[in-house]
Amino acid sequence: MFILTFAFAGHAFGECGESDKKALEAFDRAWGDAGVKGDRNALLTIYADDYMGMPALQDKTQTIETTMAAFERGKLNPQTVDKLTHDNYLITCTPVSAVITHRNVVTTKNGTGGNAETFWTRSVHFLEKRGGKWQVVGNAGNSLDESAILGYMELDWNTADRNKDMSWFERNFAADYSSISSRTAKIATKAEDLAEMKTDKSVTEWNALSNMNIRIDGNTAVVTGVVHSKGRDDKNQLFDRRVSFTDTFIKRDGRWQVWATQGTRIPQ
Repeated sequence: MFILTFAFAGHAFGECGESDKKALEAFDRAWGDAGVKGDRNALLTIYADDYMGMPALQDKTQTIETTMAAFERGKLNPQTVDKLTHDNYLITCTPVSAVITHRNVVTTKNGTGGNAETFWTRSVHFLEKRGGKWQVVGNAGNSLDESAILGYMELDWNTADRNKDMSWFERNFAADYSSISSRTAKIATKAEDLAEMKTDKSVTEWNALSNMNIRIDGNTAVVTGVVHSKGRDDKNQLFDRRVSFTDTFIKRDGRWQVWATQGTRIPQ
């Protein structure tokens, strides 16, 4: 049995407003675009002269040359270029330093038989503001283990709930999924929950996870935690709920799926 307490929240070490975080996310995305486009001049300003990347311990020059070589290979064989997207940003900062963490979703066609495959990694970037401009001074990355994949899946679930993204639930709820409602104690199947979601008039404006614990045994996993949600119900009345949950996952066809979920309302 494998037990891991999974924490997504970074350590706050200074003032960092939402506008600062948006600017840093935009900086990170522009950095990614510069690599995709092979924009050497942009990369020269983005990386600090004393930059160091891990785990390969590449300096600024080596990192840029590696990026440019990958760009040139992609120009010759564009059909083999991986599709890369970034999400689940976590950003902390002070006026002169910042840490950016995000998930990378990589879709490649280099798998067996040329079929598209998707895998996930995580990046941690260290930045300093020098001469009034942000520069990357350090970078680290790692592939996601099963616990991290499940943790991010819980975050994706929260996002899908806020956005009423039915496709996420249709794709990630197992065929034999079941749920127990934290509000009505009703037991429901996948079809019943999806039907209720489609007619639900409530709006979740904000939600966040805490106290997550992930346990994995073979192809099954249990995630417990607390979800705090705010929004408006189907009568347009404000709600503020905390629910302790137990989510059970099963791995089928090479991917984790939600097998069962149960919630218990925490009294105010």
